[in-house]
Amino acid sequence: MQDVDWYWVWIPATILAAAAQTARNTMQRHLTATLGTTGATHVRFLYGVPFALVFLAVAAVVAGRPPPVPDGEALAWIATGALAQVLATGAMLAAMKTQSFALAVAYTKTEPVQVALFGAVALAEPTSPAGVAAILLATAGVIAMSGNPWRAGAVDWRATALGLLSGGLFAISAVAYRGGILKLGEPVFWFAALTALACALALQAGLLSLWLVATDRPALRRVFAAWRPSLFAGAMGACASAFWFTAFSLASAAAVRTLALVEVLFSYAVGRGVLRQKVAAHEVAGLVLVVAGVALLLLSA
Repeated sequence: MQDVDWYWVWIPATILAAAAQTARNTMQRHLTATLGTTGATHVRFLYGVPFALVFLAVAAVVAGRPPPVPDGEALAWIATGALAQVLATGAMLAAMKTQSFALAVAYTKTEPVQVALFGAVALAEPTSPAGVAAILLATAGVIAMSGNPWRAGAVDWRATALGLLSGGLFAISAVAYRGGILKLGEPVFWFAALTALACALALQAGLLSLWLVATDRPALRRVFAAWRPSLFAGAMGACASAFWFTAFSLASAAAVRTLALVEVLFSYAVGRGVLRQKVAAHEVAGLVLVVAGVALLLLSA
């Protein structure tokens, strides 16, 4: 799976994933007004499943054989990643509702650091010294862009706990997805990635559908009623996830999630170039750190 001729593909795959995720997030924010937070979140999974299945069907035709069937171990890894991602999203939304919003967001951005730790333990994939430096630089840059989240005085322990929990769960999700892809034992990296993606989205769509049936059936009906605008969010979500999983099939989760911080560069480029928003000094400093961290990561890859 770690074919040296294709290893470099993880870099454009991660960048494309970040770009597609930005588009998906934009549509999800639009849908939140009519579907609510849980409903808008469900859209990315429910309407992403058909696209993931199409991707997998095309991959099977290209490969000339059916996709690999996950065994119990591979399915356990993928299911762990799927569940952790759903819980991480819930923790992140709860963190953002606290009074210390900036503090909560800052702690969610510790995900790359936690990915490196979990990856070293769970998958025996230690990060090189240069990789560690890159992760710390890029993470510090993202936190710097949120300003000084500790300036308000006493630390809000609820925001801190929720932020760290969210970052930790996202980290577990990334590591578990890579573990599941590797455990499939499929030598063609993109076939393994798309197989794991279809399994993960199907599990998440089923899980959240059952949750809404039990807790908020009107929200589920609104999700089905809004199928037209939701299709775009689902398509972008499936595309983003396809690129994420492709990157996970080739490189360590720590490297992928650190490079994924380029998403903040896309966001600031849109804010500056399209929305004509001013950029503060601490945001410029943060951007420089992120760029430095990403550059160091790529040089050490």
